[in-house]
Amino acid sequence: MTVNQEKALYEFLDTVPGPFTLDDVVGFIRKKDSKRPGKLAAEAASFIDIKNIAFKLGTKRWISRRGCFEGSSFAVTPTRQELQNGILIPGHRCVPFANPVLLPHEYQFFWRNSRIPYTTSEGSPEDFYPYYSILGEEYAPQYVARDNPENESAYNEDPYEDPAEVSMRTLDMRDIYRKISFVPGDRFVVKTKDWKHGIFYIEKVGKNEWPEAELNEWFQAAEEGFKNSFTLLGPGASTDEQIAFAYWYGGERMRNVPAYSLEDFLYEKTDRIETTAYGIETRFWFSGKEIPDSKGLRLNQMHPDMTTIENILYRNSIPISEYAVQSYILDAFYRHDKDINNIIKRIVPSCVEMEKYEYSYIAGYVSRLFVECREIYSVFLDRTFGPIRQRVGELHTAVIELAIRLQKSNIDPAWLPKHTFIILSQIQEHAFGLLEDLDTVNADDAPSEDELDTIDNSLDSMIETYEDIKELVEETLDNFRKSQLTIVKRWDEDKETVPGRLIQINLGGTNVWRRIILPESALLEELHTIIQTVFGWENKNMFQFSQEKWGMGEAADIDPHIEMGELIKQGISELIYEYENKWTVRILILSRAESGSKTRKGDAAFFSEGSGRGVCITPPRCVAGEGAAPPEFIEGPLRFRRYLTALEKGNETERQTAIHILGANFDPGAFDMEQTNRRLNSAYILKTRAWTGNELPQ
Repeated sequence: MTVNQEKALYEFLDTVPGPFTLDDVVGFIRKKDSKRPGKLAAEAASFIDIKNIAFKLGTKRWISRRGCFEGSSFAVTPTRQELQNGILIPGHRCVPFANPVLLPHEYQFFWRNSRIPYTTSEGSPEDFYPYYSILGEEYAPQYVARDNPENESAYNEDPYEDPAEVSMRTLDMRDIYRKISFVPGDRFVVKTKDWKHGIFYIEKVGKNEWPEAELNEWFQAAEEGFKNSFTLLGPGASTDEQIAFAYWYGGERMRNVPAYSLEDFLYEKTDRIETTAYGIETRFWFSGKEIPDSKGLRLNQMHPDMTTIENILYRNSIPISEYAVQSYILDAFYRHDKDINNIIKRIVPSCVEMEKYEYSYIAGYVSRLFVECREIYSVFLDRTFGPIRQRVGELHTAVIELAIRLQKSNIDPAWLPKHTFIILSQIQEHAFGLLEDLDTVNADDAPSEDELDTIDNSLDSMIETYEDIKELVEETLDNFRKSQLTIVKRWDEDKETVPGRLIQINLGGTNVWRRIILPESALLEELHTIIQTVFGWENKNMFQFSQEKWGMGEAADIDPHIEMGELIKQGISELIYEYENKWTVRILILSRAESGSKTRKGDAAFFSEGSGRGVCITPPRCVAGEGAAPPEFIEGPLRFRRYLTALEKGNETERQTAIHILGANFDPGAFDMEQTNRRLNSAYILKTRAWTGNELPQ
């Protein structure tokens, strides 16, 4: 589709109030732009499905977000802070019942047919972040900044520090709260009257007015909706998309009251859904589970109707548009670089191996575009955009080069830092978007000065993230090469060397994980000891292993006396370890790896009952990890995250409480692999003596 046809498609989706067919949407688009008539139907259908911008009803039939949510109702529960201040903060409350193009402060609310006025509320940014967290915790500062120009300027002054105070537009609810005697626990029912323009009508519901049975019915529909959203859609492009599809899959019951507010459901009611890391972003996901990494750069941001140049780049794992290519050419003019080969090397790094005809086509395309752009380029006009475009282009090239180098290496992805390809994809997608935005030297078409400041600040953050992940990747590649050099014999060539497995243990609801090599002969009971040891816990609670916690079927408990090797033979590659209903650990059984060799004098070792006494096995060892594990007595990940937030952003009382609970020297980002391996070594010396009743062999 052409750019105008894409705009027409979005206009159609904003306009259509109910189900529509492919003929409906194609007819509307043709009135706006009749080009490419033979391909329009197929391209429009693919665009809708790939971009997830409407809900599928059947073959060539959909319903738009407006058609799905307009006229539906949902619940909002004001906080004590809002009641005390006589306000209501729209924030994320209207997701997914509001047009995502609108910012929350642009919504209009009506009470008894009268529009509720907005007022301003001042406070620290941390006071307002919780009201935007469902949209993505990492995006909360952006929503607060975009509430008004003063906030945006305050954030741009120092990209590494939040401003001391911000001013937010909030609904003035003082008269309403007073007249209806609103008390904590009461709710508002909010009905979407006009989805496109963000118009809502609200009314009060007492805290005990809705029967518990009906609320439970909504709760069951909501859990099923989120389960299907995760299973069928995956992590999605955003939390907004995840939630929209959850309400779709949850059916009519989920889109009407009686209902819990989305905040109450996600943060207080359900124990099957939690916020989890997704690269440098967050998503909602199955509790205790980790979103799997990609196998390479995500390629799903491209349109289904790619041009020839876009197709060639896409096939070579460079998912950018011809507009981004033009941005690279403008960058060459800014650099005063007339060498076409240099431009191609920035677009296509030297590590990319492509066919000769592909390279020839790209060279011809770039040469023609170079001549066309030279006629319109002005160094004087580009002095504002040029420096930023240059930095964006360099970052984009570096990300593409690193990702392709990793794909071409023989490293097992399990060795890489957590979510390596997801993080690289997120940086690439953002840089690609900026390249498209900066494909101009015309101030009328380009970002404003404030927007350029925001881009510059976000670019600093992206570059820092890229450099961090690159450093970790280089270190991992070095460790992997060293490890591979130690494997000089086949597994069956030395009876005193046993096969081992690389496993990853992820502490659900946190960013804490460890990667361990242990013998395939190890029992799950021994794995329990390993988990306790690497997290610094003291084995004070009950534990159990199961094959599944939620999502694909009922949990099946596993005997802790079974060997890892036996589980592998059964095709099991993932386990759940539950520790006293507080902590859930996801265990991924990854690639085969060296677990040890002949034990020499002075080496720590243990005699595994599972593999037969007298078979000497070196202790498991930790090869990677991230984050400091929480004390085991804390009541789960939600409480742990609250302590971390208090430690970083809380008032003095909250901070001191967090220090008391976590410990005076607790560093959330600390992980010492050498110390972890010393603890593992010590744990297995003690375990050996307990098993055999003897001292270790000298």
